Amino acid sequence: MKLLSLRYFDEVAKLGSIRRAAERLHVAPSAVSRQIAQLERDLDALLFFRTKAGVQLTKAGETYYLETRRVMLDLTHARQAVDDMRGLRRGEVTLYVIEGVLFGLLPGVISTFCAEFPDIRFTIRTASTDQIVAALLSGEADIGLTFNAPPRAEIQIIEEFVEPIYCLVSRTHRFAQSTKLKLSSLVGEPMALPESSFGLRQILDKALRRDPNDPTPVITTNSLELTKAMAMTGKMIAFMPALSVRREVNEGSLCAIPLDSKALSESRTSICIQRARPMTFASRAFLRTLKQEFVSLNASAAKAKKGSKIA
Repeated sequence: MKLLSLRYFDEVAKLGSIRRAAERLHVAPSAVSRQIAQLERDLDALLFFRTKAGVQLTKAGETYYLETRRVMLDLTHARQAVDDMRGLRRGEVTLYVIEGVLFGLLPGVISTFCAEFPDIRFTIRTASTDQIVAALLSGEADIGLTFNAPPRAEIQIIEEFVEPIYCLVSRTHRFAQSTKLKLSSLVGEPMALPESSFGLRQILDKALRRDPNDPTPVITTNSLELTKAMAMTGKMIAFMPALSVRREVNEGSLCAIPLDSKALSESRTSICIQRARPMTFASRAFLRTLKQEFVSLNASAAKAKKGSKIA
């Protein structure tokens, strides 16, 4: 099997588009199509079928992709290992993160890091905690930022930031002037909550002990940004840790109200890696930067008074 065909297949499978794969590979779309056609002839199987949006894997294609993905990851890792040996300060870091930290934390950290290491590239994907753990275990992710992830022997936690979960409301909401809320006062309130695969939803369900017949939440979504946006309308409430809403609170678009709940007083945002997977220079360097940011966050939180407003 030609490595070139395998590489082209991998890009098309990830992007769902021959055109986009060609752009990323810096070749003509016809060249990608020829390699895919050759691969299908070699395997005597159809790997893709066309859709209005691009291409989609067939059942045979899905099976082939799952079996070959590890090969491509190992090749990428081997190439970066050679770069490490040669002392080249370059490479790629793949991050899987919970959406809540995407805007509040990562832009500043990555900007600072890239000033020191301009030749290191990033691939960043948002996902639920369960999906992030799966990506770490499969080798898809170099580093994961999870929320209240259950402990696993294969996953190593490098650093954690522990903080409470707040109730999010708009400035016009009747709870906006509250200094603290009891969970009992939230029963029956329209809510926008993340899906059950999110660590945030799992801890909320345990704390709220919600009746499965309760009609709320009004919205269940895989987007934490949408839950914040719905709280901004003044018609619903949402929940999130302080790290995820610092920007919105400072701008005045949201109020973050402390909750009188021991179960919600200590949520964990964790930097995670796969314990057995060797790390490249690029991922090790960024891991150090990310860890230092969490150390600084913890130091600042330790100085803040309990129950104070989000800074």
